[in-house]
Amino acid sequence: MDTEQLKIKIIEAIKTVYDPEIPVDVYELGLIYEVNVFPVNNVHILMTLTSPACPSAEEIPGEIKQQVEALQEINDVQVEVTFDPPYATDMMSEAARLELGFM
Repeated sequence: MDTEQLKIKIIEAIKTVYDPEIPVDVYELGLIYEVNVFPVNNVHILMTLTSPACPSAEEIPGEIKQQVEALQEINDVQVEVTFDPPYATDMMSEAARLELGFM
């Protein structure tokens, strides 16, 4: 499996994780900034949260790590949380904006 195919599988795994307060997955919400696959299938995910005071700040990154690690091809997963740039609703996909009534 090449890196691009693996990245697609990783994104599909990430899309199973939802912010408990919002009925949209974290990928469509725009919380995932980068997904990088390094040699021997080590994965680094750079993400943010809707706010630094997000009550799910501990749960969401851990759940993403767990879902991606569950993929057979994955060796190691690092999930890094950043608030630079800060999250804004315009980072949401069109589908997420429609779902949440922003359009």
